[in-house]
Amino acid sequence: MGFLDPVKGFGVTFGMMFKKVATEEYPEAGAPAAPRYHGRHQLNRHPDGLEKCVGCELCAWACPADAIFVEGGDNTEEARFSPGERYGADYQINYLRCIGCGLCIEACPTRSLTMINFYELADDDRQRLIYTKEDLLAPLLPGMEQPPHPMRLGENEQDYYVNGPELARGEGVK
Repeated sequence: MGFLDPVKGFGVTFGMMFKKVATEEYPEAGAPAAPRYHGRHQLNRHPDGLEKCVGCELCAWACPADAIFVEGGDNTEEARFSPGERYGADYQINYLRCIGCGLCIEACPTRSLTMINFYELADDDRQRLIYTKEDLLAPLLPGMEQPPHPMRLGENEQDYYVNGPELARGEGVK
């Protein structure tokens, strides 16, 4: 250690004292996340409002942290929540366990489960970090109808998954 080393250290300190401070007002004004950031999960809907989740439980099987619970239910003609025979009756994601790996997204055969650009997942109550189906469902957009209701994009589930995007783009929701 040389004689001038402490003077060099104080020089860095004094040099920083007169620079403008860059402070972020985080809780009041949140910083935008990167455009490709994947944070919280979302259960998507078809253009008529029916849920894309068919309750297959593949996301729960693919989750290495065992953070997802899915219980499927059967659709009836009186109460139809998705175009298929089944729907996700009970859906929960425990964010205390979730590691954000995205394997559940890759396992979803209907592209029902995606991750959105939302990163504020901290809380002081453990119960609020278990997101239920109501918390995860995408909001209803204009032209969508709250399920349960009959299918609007076609007569069977093939119309939704094979022809659905073309029907939604070309003709709109019937």
